[in-house]
Amino acid sequence: MPLVGRSVNLRLASSNPGKLEEFRALASGTALTLDLLPEFHALPAFPETAPTIAENAAGKAIYYSRAASGLVFADDSGLVVPQLAGAPGVHSSRYAGPEGDARKNIEKLLAALAGKMGEARRARFVCVLALARHGRVLAVLSGAVSGRILEAPRGAGGFGYDPVFFYEPLEKSFAELTREEKNRLSHRGQAFRKLAQFLESFSG
Repeated sequence: MPLVGRSVNLRLASSNPGKLEEFRALASGTALTLDLLPEFHALPAFPETAPTIAENAAGKAIYYSRAASGLVFADDSGLVVPQLAGAPGVHSSRYAGPEGDARKNIEKLLAALAGKMGEARRARFVCVLALARHGRVLAVLSGAVSGRILEAPRGAGGFGYDPVFFYEPLEKSFAELTREEKNRLSHRGQAFRKLAQFLESFSG
């Protein structure tokens, strides 16, 4: 029986309440309700060592869905810069090292692109969402948005690489977008809308 017309609860494989709120905003107007995975901290952490963003997302979804009832989804995302052979890519959150943070990651990225102009600064944000239940993947969905890397940060919003990711159609960095603009345009928003669409017709 399709899920249309009845509430569907999803467990997010994360302990991050900020990430949960972002996904809840994206779920507004749908029949989806979202919660963090219970007792997430009590479980051994999933080692995110896969070579691709998609494999990391699927691995997390499979791993954590074995410890919970119902539907579990996991996300992985990253910044891809072709000039840097796809880096930071799957290592986006730890680009500057395991002790790095967003500021240090941005500093390393800007240093790597120092002196580069035009097409050499092209980049895209990629997000992959994986849905699983009882250790079995049900769907893997992705979203991407293209832009270029600024020479210096702009804007006070967002997180991660948002201050240096310039979205040309609006002539703003992602850190300068309103929440509504970012939800509409972002890689994460695109992927989540695909997930919601999948669940509308899912009968498993």
